[in-house]
Amino acid sequence: MKKRRQAKILELIANNEIETQEELQDYLLKFGFEVTQATISRDIKELRLVKDLSSKGRYIYSTGKKRKNNVAYRAGGIFNESIISIDYALNTIVIKCFAGMANAACAAIDSMDNEDILGTIAGDDTIFMLCRSEGDAAAISASLREMLNA
Repeated sequence: MKKRRQAKILELIANNEIETQEELQDYLLKFGFEVTQATISRDIKELRLVKDLSSKGRYIYSTGKKRKNNVAYRAGGIFNESIISIDYALNTIVIKCFAGMANAACAAIDSMDNEDILGTIAGDDTIFMLCRSEGDAAAISASLREMLNA
């Protein structure tokens, strides 16, 4: 029962912005887990949950691992300041940057931890990104362009 409850807690915090233990308790009750605040507190400690700042400026429970959206939000400043253009051919993406900015932009891309990106190489003003497939390259290029234009 404990493992199922803790798995549900991880699912809930991944899909909802939960600010308080009481809010988490209400969610758990909806799914048939009748728990006390003390049990939730122990689960939070055992799962090593932390509170992260959400995109709405509220502190919510998290595993502490950065969600892709949060990384993309933070990396957006780097992108807007450094990237000139994004294009792809087959499964390789080429990102043109202002001189000296490719390493910072590449580090931001690497921190996104996208499983469809096999690897990146940054020079002074260019990044090469190898993707699993041409479809992945097209999707990732579109996503990066969207970040750039946001």
